[in-house]
Amino acid sequence: MLLRLVWASLIRHRARTILAVLGVAVSAAMLLDMVMLSSGMRASFKNLLLSRGFQIRLSPKGTLPFDTDATIAEAGAVTASLRAIPGVTTVSPVLGGQLYVTIGDRMTTAIAIGVDPAVQGDYEITAGRSPRAANELVASDDFLRATGAQIGDTLAAAAGFDPQLRAVTGRRALVLVGRAHFIYLAAAQNAVALPLQTLQEMRGEPARDRVSLFMVRASSSDSVDSVLANIERALPRVTAVSIATAMRQVDERLSYFRQLAVILGAVSLGVGFLLVTTLVTVSVNERLGEIIVMRAIGVARARVVLQVLLESTAIMLVGAVGGLGLGLVTARYLNSILASLPGLPAAIDFFLFEPRDAWTALGALASAGVLADIYPSWRGASLPIAATLREEAVA
Repeated sequence: MLLRLVWASLIRHRARTILAVLGVAVSAAMLLDMVMLSSGMRASFKNLLLSRGFQIRLSPKGTLPFDTDATIAEAGAVTASLRAIPGVTTVSPVLGGQLYVTIGDRMTTAIAIGVDPAVQGDYEITAGRSPRAANELVASDDFLRATGAQIGDTLAAAAGFDPQLRAVTGRRALVLVGRAHFIYLAAAQNAVALPLQTLQEMRGEPARDRVSLFMVRASSSDSVDSVLANIERALPRVTAVSIATAMRQVDERLSYFRQLAVILGAVSLGVGFLLVTTLVTVSVNERLGEIIVMRAIGVARARVVLQVLLESTAIMLVGAVGGLGLGLVTARYLNSILASLPGLPAAIDFFLFEPRDAWTALGALASAGVLADIYPSWRGASLPIAATLREEAVA
């Protein structure tokens, strides 16, 4: 009987019920998006750093990896020192630079990464294979589209440019052996990867036995702190950054987004609370006569309140489910806008959906809805029966 009364009350005012559901859906979508924004980029960045299993990065003293053009000298000796540290299982040296590729009368510039193909963690092969010889390289889809090159082609490449002579330097013929997805680079960037020694030789004396950073894999997550401490003692002239340290620095740089998410999330929650409060108050005022009659024939006050709560809960549930879908659609659109910011890796997501985000958003909205229901429904059910009947009769 109670559920039939709830259903009858909802369909009696179809337009108001539909508008209420739409309002709750918009509030739920905005709240979900803000919850996703507050934690999404942080979680996405952490997943990106750990995607290849390297927990520690080493960069030139006082800088973050690739923040500047500074390099680490005596890379061979540093590599040997790292491999001698207990707990270190893999050391991947990386040298960054540029490569100038000439095809016909057109020159294309690409980001070049020199790595050891056997232990690299910067790219994944999507077609072809990794370089095996000194004169081989792999390239990104954007590079292949820009140049029209295909796997198996021999490219005329250079690793430097002399502004006085207006000519490229460090020329070498390189064979394209694979297509690769570069994990840490931004979208729509021309990128190539080749053996570390080859890029060092092409760049000449400035890059001789130098690298831009080292990526280090520890034997287990529990040993990262001890490995990091040993690295800092053994190599005081480099900056060692663990995932935990990197995440603290990311938190500092992303504080603006978290503050924005908290403010907008609070606004959406407040809007949802006020919307439900207003609707329940209007509904109770319109049905005072019905409520008082129910009270007069012996219906318990708690049962009247329960009926109103069930009506608003049904609106909240339907609106919240619709808001979940709407929130995911808008999050995808907003993420595509923010992902176009220059310098961000293509794998970074500002809005990363996780089931707990949905439960957090919907739970907060449902709690606000229940709290918004209690006062107006209890007030309507607590009015004096005789006096209210007289007022309703006069009205």
